[in-house]
Amino acid sequence: MQAARQLLIVEDDAAFARTLSRSFERRGYAVLNASSFADVIALLPAHTPGFAVVDLKLAGESSGLACVAALHAHDPAMLIVVLTGFASIATAVEAIKLGACHYLAKPSNTDDIEAAFGRAAGNAEVGLTNRSTSIKTLEWERIHETLAETGFNISETARRLGMHRRTLARKLGKQQVK
Repeated sequence: MQAARQLLIVEDDAAFARTLSRSFERRGYAVLNASSFADVIALLPAHTPGFAVVDLKLAGESSGLACVAALHAHDPAMLIVVLTGFASIATAVEAIKLGACHYLAKPSNTDDIEAAFGRAAGNAEVGLTNRSTSIKTLEWERIHETLAETGFNISETARRLGMHRRTLARKLGKQQVK
């Protein structure tokens, strides 16, 4: 299969990865799967996919941002979409700086991801909003900025933010309030 239709899915949730793989295979992609940074590094010598979908928060010490950087270094033309259930401006900016073409919050489906591949060039016509940022959103952003700085280490993030680890874990378990 051509590299242009080869897709790498980096996702540690096996059920979600399997569902996403099947959906992309039905659309004509040859799908490769990896569940960690080590798996990505092991796949790269033999494969150069044209597309990648990377989960931001992988199990263990792995970060999807490290995967994005490695994939972009391997092939700067690769279209990389980052998926996350922990969306924040800080991690979105870092993902784009490291080489991702788009950043999507979960839940996202195959249509959303394929559309993101198509919007890799960006759009200067996107409208601006007059909505002010809430305190809860600012707190959420600061937490995730610090999480990214610490490599998603919960204990170190809590220490830097001056809060108890359990308090931080509770906040991360809640849905973002806009």
